[in-house]
Amino acid sequence: MKKLVIFDLDGTLVDSIGSIASACNEALVKNGLEERTIEEYKYFAGDGALELVKRAVYASGDTDYQKLERVYGVYKDIFVKDCTRGVKPFENINRLLQELKNKNIKLAILSNKPHERMLYVVEKIFGNNIFDMVLGYKNEKTKKPSPYGALLIADNLNIDPKDCIYVGDTDTDMQTGINAGMYTVGVTWGFREKQELIDNKANNIIDNPMDLLNYFI
Repeated sequence: MKKLVIFDLDGTLVDSIGSIASACNEALVKNGLEERTIEEYKYFAGDGALELVKRAVYASGDTDYQKLERVYGVYKDIFVKDCTRGVKPFENINRLLQELKNKNIKLAILSNKPHERMLYVVEKIFGNNIFDMVLGYKNEKTKKPSPYGALLIADNLNIDPKDCIYVGDTDTDMQTGINAGMYTVGVTWGFREKQELIDNKANNIIDNPMDLLNYFI
């Protein structure tokens, strides 16, 4: 039986795309660039804050990235002030987490969101008593799809990678889980289409958070 579930954060546990889009659009406009759509941000997100802003800047016509540093600076300032603006758990996520805790399953989060910002979001949205370990972006070593972060979590919790489930909504997440030798579960309520999860060889795909409990009957 699986003993540890490692979740992605944005698009898997929390619906944050509106918050991300609002902050980045504000940063774009302040630097004379055009806003992007929510649908675009679903594909800009997933590989860290800098890559998100870089994609938005490029899409807005700054193909030489002349304004990248300034846009990124404004974006970071916005999130320092309020990085949980409009962010909320997806439906049934809190119920799922409590059910898993009741079954004594270890829970963790691995995100490409900057580590300190991620800690703040997790504490504000979920409190301090749900997750056994959380890890965000600290350096290129921890950046998904590198398996380093997932394996570090498993090692710290003394659980073999083959006894872990990695849950996420993007190609990056499926690649991370596969690279770490973990069972991968893709979720369809997040930022990307189901086909992306299929193309990236998800071991299974679920449409409702509560379906994850089927691995722990």
